[in-house]
Amino acid sequence: MADETALHDFPSLFSLKGKVAVVTGGSRGLGLNAASAFLQAGCAKVFITSRKAAACEKAVAQLNQLPNRQPGALAISVPADSSTLSGIESLVTQVAKHTPHVDILFANAGATWGERFDTHPDAAFQKVMDLNVKSIFLTVQKFAPLLQKRATLEDPSRVIITASTAGLGVGHLGQQATFGYSASKAAAIHLGRNLAVELGPRHILVNSICPGFFPTKMANGLIELSGGAELHASLNPAKRLGRPEDIAGVVVYLASRAGAHVNGAAIEIDGGALWNSGGLLLAGVDSKL
Repeated sequence: MADETALHDFPSLFSLKGKVAVVTGGSRGLGLNAASAFLQAGCAKVFITSRKAAACEKAVAQLNQLPNRQPGALAISVPADSSTLSGIESLVTQVAKHTPHVDILFANAGATWGERFDTHPDAAFQKVMDLNVKSIFLTVQKFAPLLQKRATLEDPSRVIITASTAGLGVGHLGQQATFGYSASKAAAIHLGRNLAVELGPRHILVNSICPGFFPTKMANGLIELSGGAELHASLNPAKRLGRPEDIAGVVVYLASRAGAHVNGAAIEIDGGALWNSGGLLLAGVDSKL
């Protein structure tokens, strides 16, 4: 009978040593948190992309100063516009100049728009849906050949999609309603499930993360408009908002051997706020803002 206490190489279970990662929307916020985690968990290369070259360069400079990187590990700037097919193709071409394979694709680029129901503009809804859903599909599609290069049954490549708890429940309503954002994140989660089943046989695992409120540049305005950080924290079952380490822990888990049999999942990172009937989103205390 096998020894059920014997775990194969437990010390390396959460290691990303030697892996190559691409992070879209990686120059700030949750994307930069994840990029830092990938590098500190052992990645050899982490590619940072966003539309603005200067922002990518700034992020890469910060990452390359991290003291606990593996010897020779690098963050590399590859600016591109992930909202267009040509931009995504340019991104793949730039990455391929540096590496023949990619092990981790963190599809994090996204946008939101706040506007009340009666005046919610067509162009804004379309922009959010295109970037948050269609561009994820195209990014995964175009990176698939690089993701397959050294993916195996025992060591599959990973795609991690940034969705949101707004895609699992009711998003923000009222004067700053996020109809397109909420719908797009629900679509991104379901897209991830479809991709998980499609790409699993190619040894590419696809999962989504669903953050709640994290104090980031994208979220801070909405946090303030809906009562402020202290109010959101007080109504959260965990009594706080998200921290960079909360994102780091989940993405390293999904990208490492620890998450090697997780596929098609959507992991909430919100302290339980989605299920709290006293929370802002479900109680509707912000509906008149």
